[in-house]
Amino acid sequence: MAGRPRAFDREQALQRARDAFWERGYEGTSLADLIDVMHISSASIYAAFGSKEALFREAVTDYDAKDGGFASRALSEEPTARAALRRMLEDAVTLFTRPDTPRGCMVVLSAPRTAKENDAISEWLSTLRRARHAAILRRICEGRKLGEIASNADPEALADFYTTFLQGLSVQARDGFSRERMMASIDRAMQVLEDC
Repeated sequence: MAGRPRAFDREQALQRARDAFWERGYEGTSLADLIDVMHISSASIYAAFGSKEALFREAVTDYDAKDGGFASRALSEEPTARAALRRMLEDAVTLFTRPDTPRGCMVVLSAPRTAKENDAISEWLSTLRRARHAAILRRICEGRKLGEIASNADPEALADFYTTFLQGLSVQARDGFSRERMMASIDRAMQVLEDC
């Protein structure tokens, strides 16, 4: 005997949960908040997603596969390392300041801050951020091998800088910096490659 069909659109509910977590963070989003934004009962949330943590992980995975995948796309699609880094930063500013989504990066800004029981979520998000750093480092190393970046440049230091700059853009966006101001800072960030 087949169960009753869901009375809600799971994908739409996931998107609403994603935006709540993106805006308020994991700890800042209560089950009551999720019920309110998803327009479904707590029983339906648990039946469809398993738990708040499982819902959060799925929401972050969805973000990373869609909006949040901008960096992976830039790093893999552009013909040079310099073009890839610039596009990554420009696409970040565009996403982080969109009027139809929360400002900033979900992976950077939704990390738990205090509760010990959320250490697993914090570590998982940290792993995602470290993977982004590793992807930036790989692209810089490739660029150096191809002569796009000076041979005396320190790839790890450059990757540290661009990762920090990228995450800083997220915080600036959340703090209300304008898209124009943030875009203007990218030229200065790209100058770092000339100073190697």
